[in-house]
Amino acid sequence: MQTKRVLWAWGFLALPIIFYSWIRFYPTLDAFWLSFTDWDLLSEPNFIGLDNYRHLFNDPQFWQVFKNTFTYLLVGTPLSLFFAFIIAYFLDRVRYLQGFIRALYFLPFLTTASAMAWVWRWFYQPVPIGIINGFLANFGIAQQPFIRSVDQALPSVLATAIWAGVGFQIVIFMAGLRAIPQTYYEAARIDGLGEIAILRKITLPLLKPTTVFLVVFSSIGFLRIFDQVYNITTNDPGGPLNSTKPLVLMIYQSAFSSYQMGYAAAQTVVLFTILLVVSLMQLWVMRER
Repeated sequence: MQTKRVLWAWGFLALPIIFYSWIRFYPTLDAFWLSFTDWDLLSEPNFIGLDNYRHLFNDPQFWQVFKNTFTYLLVGTPLSLFFAFIIAYFLDRVRYLQGFIRALYFLPFLTTASAMAWVWRWFYQPVPIGIINGFLANFGIAQQPFIRSVDQALPSVLATAIWAGVGFQIVIFMAGLRAIPQTYYEAARIDGLGEIAILRKITLPLLKPTTVFLVVFSSIGFLRIFDQVYNITTNDPGGPLNSTKPLVLMIYQSAFSSYQMGYAAAQTVVLFTILLVVSLMQLWVMRER
């Protein structure tokens, strides 16, 4: 009887498993194969071995893009988590209109990335169009080039990405804070601990699973950033001198602008490897916990 139940269960699961494997694993494996070929979408793929990878690692633009991608990761992730935790920590103490305020923070996360990017692009324009430069002019500050500057373009795009994702992080942090039993706080206050000590010894350690999830989720998001960069710098995708171009945008341009599908597949494999390392780091951190 038990064997029949197992067979029936696998019989029902077989079709969705096969379908999922086909749409998930076949394109991944095919991308690995294409990375060893020269293919322009019109002719048959021509096997060229490791030439795409040699070309990639000898391409100065790739290293610029690689640097940009990790700048998004290493600056955007900690900043977004810091701001999200601070806001969630104090918002959790608000008793009136908390749901409304939380919804306001969460609204950018629900907004279409392209629409949001175009609004921020309007903000960054020179006076009299740009709101930010108009505000700075009121204080006698010279207008800033923002997305037209090699030095300011990446921070400008990064600020937009952080603003867009911080609402989701706030909601998750607040859920983690609500999951901490209040008895811990009551016992700590009876023992005479101050708010800073309670934060350091109770709140932050018990928020570790939530923080680990958000670190990995945000890291993957910043590694795969595309919409904000492409739409904010749509006249010059990637910003001046590729100062804002991430790896995903380079893959897109190699594949659909230059039709170098094999070269784009090699870049995809590199991105896949980076994402895999981040995922394995998540498993390692959770195992240590």
